[in-house]
Amino acid sequence: MQQNKDGAQKLFKQFGLFSLTLILSSSLLSGGSFEDFKRSQADSFKKYKDERDVAFNKFLKAQWKAYSAKKGVDIYEEPKPVKIPKAKPKKIKKVGPKVNIKVPKTKITKKPVIKEKPIVKQKEKLEEKIVITPKPKEPVKIVKKDINFDFFGTALGFNISKGVKSANFYPRNQEGIANYFDTVASSEYTELIEEVQKVKEDLKLNDWGVYLLVLELSKHVYDIDDNSKLLSWFIFNKLGYAVKVGLAKKHVVLLHYSDKIIYSTPNYSFSKNKFYVVSNYAKGSVGRLYSYEQNYPGSDKPLDLSLKNLPEFAQNIKSKKLGFKEAGKDFTVSFNYNQNIIDFMGTYPQADYDTFFNAPLQEETYKQLAEAIKKHVDGKKMSEALNFVLHFVQKSFKYQMDNQQFGREKVMFAQETLYYDKSDCEDRAVLFSYLIKELFGVGVVGVKYKDHMATALYIPMDGDSVKAGSKRFVIADPTYINSSVGQSMPKYKPKKPESFIVVKNN
Repeated sequence: MQQNKDGAQKLFKQFGLFSLTLILSSSLLSGGSFEDFKRSQADSFKKYKDERDVAFNKFLKAQWKAYSAKKGVDIYEEPKPVKIPKAKPKKIKKVGPKVNIKVPKTKITKKPVIKEKPIVKQKEKLEEKIVITPKPKEPVKIVKKDINFDFFGTALGFNISKGVKSANFYPRNQEGIANYFDTVASSEYTELIEEVQKVKEDLKLNDWGVYLLVLELSKHVYDIDDNSKLLSWFIFNKLGYAVKVGLAKKHVVLLHYSDKIIYSTPNYSFSKNKFYVVSNYAKGSVGRLYSYEQNYPGSDKPLDLSLKNLPEFAQNIKSKKLGFKEAGKDFTVSFNYNQNIIDFMGTYPQADYDTFFNAPLQEETYKQLAEAIKKHVDGKKMSEALNFVLHFVQKSFKYQMDNQQFGREKVMFAQETLYYDKSDCEDRAVLFSYLIKELFGVGVVGVKYKDHMATALYIPMDGDSVKAGSKRFVIADPTYINSSVGQSMPKYKPKKPESFIVVKNN
């Protein structure tokens, strides 16, 4: 019995050896090699650099759900007026304290001028001096990186690892997204994330600046749009943003979480949170898509479109002149602006009004405006000074609706309103409220109707007014040409405002 048992064991071992040989031979015949086999086995046991990727990869491979798109909300319930009536000029009562505008000093950072002095050495035991002229410095060599591009006038470069470059969305389904993630998460991506963080800090980018940076970077890595979107998705998640991808008609859709409304932008609900297809702003819906419920672990940050500080892009300084007539006298002002900032602002989607009403002007632009206005209003009563600035905003620009000028609804930042020759109601309200707040320190709110935007001032003056909270604010409409502080456009005088936008003090 023992002999039969030993024979069976030997036969079993031989059969096992034969089977393994047969499997390997089959693998070789199918076009592979033993080295490929070993490599594939090693890859199956590889570890991600980030432990979160292990759990997230499981989410990507789990069953995805279908999500239906919600149409983007329009910022106005009714179309804005095509034409604006003009008011009959009305003399304003001279009330309030005398004005004395304080103009801030512009902070100009100058590079120190270093004068090279000749190096003087004295020979031992000799009184004569030998003058050694220093060698001229060699020009700084700009080291090119894997990808290089211009970002609003600033030259940027990034190194891209082979693993990231080789990642591919294949097959064109859920499995392809998991495959892409698996490749990039296993690559040497850390340096890339660190470089993006550094650029963000160096250029003082807000979330919208980071959004544009990551998209531009990704487009330079791949020629295929779907691959670019997947790289952006990966980077955003590593930066802590709540960003998902979905599949619609075998193409990748990038979804950004925002806790504030992004108007005219299709969105999808995941639990209680809205994720927006920002790339489809003002372009219509992408329809039903398939995606996953869970966020990347630890990445829950919303896309915050607020612009509290302007980015520090390279300077491309240009100038413009504005002017109007007041009491038979000409008022003109010239100011400088950075074209790169204007170009950046022009990319903005339709964010909430608070974003636009509370964004700054360029420091040099504001200083030049303040100096020009100061010459005309210093020593006058506050009511006169407020009226002067109101007329400046009313008369320095032509009225034109956004759809006529841009082909879409677009609220301008104050800097943009100064740049463009034409603007409509909310653009002027943004500029006027900023100037009033900064020049005079007066409380101001944006006053929104269903089809119009005005402003109102917290001042003790007679005239048409609105109640915001428990306070009375006097109407000042930057679109109602020739109107004075306290004069409301007849159409809106009996109407109750839909909402108010609080203009905050810096």
